[in-house]
Amino acid sequence: MDDQQKSSHSDEIAAIQCKMARVALGWGVRELAVAAEVATQTITRLEKGDRLKPQTVQAIRSALEKAGIAFIPENGGGPGVRLARSLSRK
Repeated sequence: MDDQQKSSHSDEIAAIQCKMARVALGWGVRELAVAAEVATQTITRLEKGDRLKPQTVQAIRSALEKAGIAFIPENGGGPGVRLARSLSRK
């Protein structure tokens, strides 16, 4: 749990933030893995709280941000996510 609490740096994301972002987008693990160009197991590991290479976390974060997610750092209320813009379906 301490790793999740420390994930407030600009390039880190907490495990729960990854999952919340996926749900907000309506994405499964596969969709995020494709968007981030990583293995599905990598997404699963991140969401279980495993530590990943910084460049891998950045790829996942970038994919989510490109899809419209804004990350909210822990500011006393815990880390979170929100939609940065309205989603339009293609």
